[in-house]
Amino acid sequence: QVQLVESGGGSVQSGGSLRLSCAASGVTFSSHFLGWFRQAPGKEREGVAAIYRGGICTYSAASVKGRFTISQDNTKNTLYLQMNSLKPEDTAMYYCAADPRPRACGYSWSKADFGYWGQGTQVTVSS
Repeated sequence: QVQLVESGGGSVQSGGSLRLSCAASGVTFSSHFLGWFRQAPGKEREGVAAIYRGGICTYSAASVKGRFTISQDNTKNTLYLQMNSLKPEDTAMYYCAADPRPRACGYSWSKADFGYWGQGTQVTVSS
């Protein structure tokens, strides 16, 4: 049984930092396509970052590029999202996602490409 558990969310002031973690069981992260998504109240779930093929390449959405970094530790089977220079518009529930189908670097992905999801962790950024 696949289980993804996010942690590390919280409340910070604008300009602050947080590091989200996603611990996995029942799945081997090194062979999976992994991603972070977020969903603000009343908005669609949007992709934030993805990491391909065990960390060979990554993708970050334009809205977070240069501020957020996705990474994985295969020895701990854990996915991370380092978030710096946080802004109030980053406030959302953040979800990690995984899928066993291999994806080539640069593959154009959406939430439909992920079969496993965590329960989410809340990030609130105040101005």
